[in-house]
Amino acid sequence: MAAPSGPACRLPSVPNPANRVRIIGGSWRSRTIRFPAIEGLRPTPDRVRETLFNWLGQDMRGWRCLDLYAGTGVLSLEAASRGAALAVALERNRSAAAAIATAKTTLAADALELHVGDARTFIAREKRRFDAIFLDPPFDDDPWEWLLPACAERLESRGYVYAEARRAIRPPPELVSWRSDRAGQVHYHLFAPSRSGA
Repeated sequence: MAAPSGPACRLPSVPNPANRVRIIGGSWRSRTIRFPAIEGLRPTPDRVRETLFNWLGQDMRGWRCLDLYAGTGVLSLEAASRGAALAVALERNRSAAAAIATAKTTLAADALELHVGDARTFIAREKRRFDAIFLDPPFDDDPWEWLLPACAERLESRGYVYAEARRAIRPPPELVSWRSDRAGQVHYHLFAPSRSGA
């Protein structure tokens, strides 16, 4: 999930083992990445990621993905690990973005394109279309009214929008619910374009 905005956080001199997340599939399966101790930063749980990539399919060769609230970067890295041709990760917290940049270098993740900035500004300017868009904003945010329609505009006709939130989300007219589930407090959904007949 995306980290809250604000002053850059200093990384501890000795990384806390809890501030690590494991890639669960693809060519980097079982590799771990580190992320800074930032309040509100919570990686998508392993169980939820496993379900998500079972829904999407393990082989993502040629896919173009966008992660608007990258946080730890694990969703983008999971997609790249499974062969995505492009994984665009956006994160507004510079410390979190620096950790993603380190993971990109460590894994030689050439498909990963990292940006620092605000999700609403970025999606308004972005012109490319994507096969999968990942949305995991901070739980205290409630951007869905503008965010889902904006993402529907950037989605390929047979693409998917993944959304993770504290509550169940109803899709706008541009999208239909394809799959959904819940793990503890986390509600997660996979939406498809309504015109696709999904």
